[in-house]
Amino acid sequence: MTLAITLHVLAAVIWVGGMFFAWVVLRPVAASQLEPPARLTLWRGVFARFFPWVWAAAALLLATGLWMLFAVFGGMAGARWHIHLMLALGLAMMAIYLHLWFVPWQRLQRAVDAEAWPEGGQQLASIRRLVGLNLILGLLTSAIAAGGRYLA
Repeated sequence: MTLAITLHVLAAVIWVGGMFFAWVVLRPVAASQLEPPARLTLWRGVFARFFPWVWAAAALLLATGLWMLFAVFGGMAGARWHIHLMLALGLAMMAIYLHLWFVPWQRLQRAVDAEAWPEGGQQLASIRRLVGLNLILGLLTSAIAAGGRYLA
């Protein structure tokens, strides 16, 4: 359990922390200081470096979460409500990320490569909304992970 929970928490910190930094810190500065071509090029580079970490974090979260669910809690029937809620929220986050990866991220890359800045801006706005939603879900999931077992 020690290894599983450690890897699980580290993966969550990487994913949720990365989203927090991107959404709360980098996004407003980039929007206020960079023109669309430079801003879109910056985001393409940032996402190209961050998204492989998200893939790894999501896989690790799923693997360690299921490991703990079945090896420690005795399966779905043995897990308390907060474990079920964390699983549901985590799966929702992964579904949102998969959509983000396969639709607006691919379109953003093509738009930046083609220097189609208005299209790139639309795709970046879509990614921003999806990351914002996933950030809210990730923070909620983290709060449930930290305090769920202490609630009724």
